[in-house]
Amino acid sequence: MSSASLAADATIAVFVLTYAGVAFGRAPGLRIDRAGIALVGASLMIALRTLSLDEALKAIDLDAIALLLGMMIIVSQLRVSGFFELASRFALRRAPSAPVLLIVIVIVTGVFSAFLVNDAICLVMAPLVIDVTRALRRNPVPYLLAVAMASNAGSAATFTGNPQNMIIGVSSHLPYAEFAAKLAPAAVFALALTGGLILLCYHKEFSASLGSSTKTLRPRQHSKQLAKGVLVTFGVIAGFFAGAPIAETALIGGSLLLLSRSVNPRKLYAGIDGSLLLMFAGLFIVVAGAEKVLLTANVMAMVYRLHLENTWILSGVTALLSNLVSNVPAVLILKPFIVTLSDPGRAWRLVAMSSTFAGNLTLIGSVANLIVAERAKKEGVTISFFAYLRIGLPLTIGSLAFGTWWLA
Repeated sequence: MSSASLAADATIAVFVLTYAGVAFGRAPGLRIDRAGIALVGASLMIALRTLSLDEALKAIDLDAIALLLGMMIIVSQLRVSGFFELASRFALRRAPSAPVLLIVIVIVTGVFSAFLVNDAICLVMAPLVIDVTRALRRNPVPYLLAVAMASNAGSAATFTGNPQNMIIGVSSHLPYAEFAAKLAPAAVFALALTGGLILLCYHKEFSASLGSSTKTLRPRQHSKQLAKGVLVTFGVIAGFFAGAPIAETALIGGSLLLLSRSVNPRKLYAGIDGSLLLMFAGLFIVVAGAEKVLLTANVMAMVYRLHLENTWILSGVTALLSNLVSNVPAVLILKPFIVTLSDPGRAWRLVAMSSTFAGNLTLIGSVANLIVAERAKKEGVTISFFAYLRIGLPLTIGSLAFGTWWLA
């Protein structure tokens, strides 16, 4: 066997093992996370000479990194200023009944997740929902399920709703407003289905009257910082809809929020998920190395025989991949094939919808789900795999079917 053949086989092995590690979130016998696995995979691509260091650095999509970094800073500032707590508690305290409380949670989580990173919204909403439901003497599980599922559903509406959509946003070059106009109806349908299925599955919980709160929930806020954060956030979102480059707009908006006389920037840096940025960078390099070796004429011909131009097939393949290797890696795998299709714009919208809605299938289907489950566990609340699946399965099938039909 030639050295070139051995190098190709080694590259394929690195690609498979990296994606398996990212999918499972760990490596047997090692204390390493997804970011570390992706970074090791990237370094091995360089060590094997599949990519030179220069090629590896060029493979990193800095626009996607800049967009994610800017949005993380914006969300962090809104959290520190008390915006999320104030807005959420204001809405939750005024719910007159348990079903209305659920619908409020779905709407608030979905709307926030549509414009801001859904993982960060779950970090804020999960503890708030636990506080409110305990104060009202309710079972927190259905309301926490609403947070996880609504965050996934709502985030499908825009490029800035979740990490995989950010990659699609900078790769597709589609206008932000056009993308949102096409995806918003599918997201609204998924949110409505989320509320309906939870109401149906937990009918006893929602048939009982809503008790009165046993304590006053007073949100903490910093008025000047809150006003600044809201102003910059609306400015950034307005820039998105006006057609400004999304990565530049988010990064400029986020950096302006670091200008403060009263807030130590380290408090904002704490909201930056450095491990996610590292994972992105590593996966970009791993995928670039795999593309160089794997995308032969035979492989491309085999993929074309799948007929990805068919909306239903592309939707199904995306959903399957998203549950096998997670949604961000799935998008990166599909990227070289999407750009060759006759209508890449429609294909990108389908991939965004399918990869996001597929995250609602199981408790481990998305990072947002895991965040809610972990936050709940710390508060002594257990969300079982089956409790999630009995709603997640019909929700995923229904939302994918509607979304595919709508975008077709």
